[in-house]
Amino acid sequence: MLAAQGRRVDQVSLEEIDWLGRLRQGLEKTRRGFVTQLLDSLGDDPLSPELLDDLETALLRADVGVSATDRVLEALRQRLNEEVVDSAEGLRFLKEQLRGILDGPIEASGVPLLAPQHERLNVWLMVGVNGVGKTTTLGKLANLAVRSGYSCLIAAADTFRAAAVQQVEAWGERSHVPVIANPSANADPAAVVYDAIGAAKAKGTELVLVDTAGRLQTKHNLMEELSKVRRIIDRLAPDAAVESLLVLDASQGQNGLRQAMAFATAAGLTGVVITKLDGSARGGVALAVASEAGLPIRFIGAGEGIRDLRPFNSFEFVEALLAG
Repeated sequence: MLAAQGRRVDQVSLEEIDWLGRLRQGLEKTRRGFVTQLLDSLGDDPLSPELLDDLETALLRADVGVSATDRVLEALRQRLNEEVVDSAEGLRFLKEQLRGILDGPIEASGVPLLAPQHERLNVWLMVGVNGVGKTTTLGKLANLAVRSGYSCLIAAADTFRAAAVQQVEAWGERSHVPVIANPSANADPAAVVYDAIGAAKAKGTELVLVDTAGRLQTKHNLMEELSKVRRIIDRLAPDAAVESLLVLDASQGQNGLRQAMAFATAAGLTGVVITKLDGSARGGVALAVASEAGLPIRFIGAGEGIRDLRPFNSFEFVEALLAG
């Protein structure tokens, strides 16, 4: 079992080992379509221009995206122009390039690992279209926050989807996290957030997780509603640490990238959570998001369990993706 970069196996907890196994299993469909073809092409021979053609096809099929694919191939071509590269060194170099793409936006953000700041109000908006696992992701984040020692509160601001509030309340009960909600049909999402921030300030809560709508009725505009919610947060909690996390379903591939572009301005996106890796053959979309949208990937989900969501680590991801 692989260990985290720079650490011995005996320094990795059983929970981490379990997670790495689930991550590798979750990326199985992507790996079958990508790695099997790649390793079959590699064999024991040095890299060749023909192999790069096979690699390009494999990367695009995994929804890595044109930008990231071009970057990887250009680096490999330059390396081949300088020296003969055997298969082992080629695989190591490929991993290095993929990690570089994934880490670029994270390094630019200045926040290597996203976590709420203790003794300060943190507000995290969860945005994305319906069906990507947004509310489930929020519930898992609430559980992760509580297990990590943070006080947490949920704002049920998806007031337009039937049963959305009940779903959020169920997740809150599972992790003993209070939920601020308005039971009225089509209640104003910004009003719910207003109440949640007031409650968080009164209780000294460190993290407010905000569930938002992914689709509204015809008379409403989704992006306008998100902008309104963001303005309320900025006005009521100007000193809060605010994150706006886009939840993407890995199986949607490039369509997820288009969603990122659509939400970027209205929601002021600061990062991405990728879900449903366990059901997708397009796990490479993580690289497309990092390369083309320039957004850091903050968390990934590879399973339905309450603990099947973890902070993103490029080393873990690439090793699981390219495991033989």
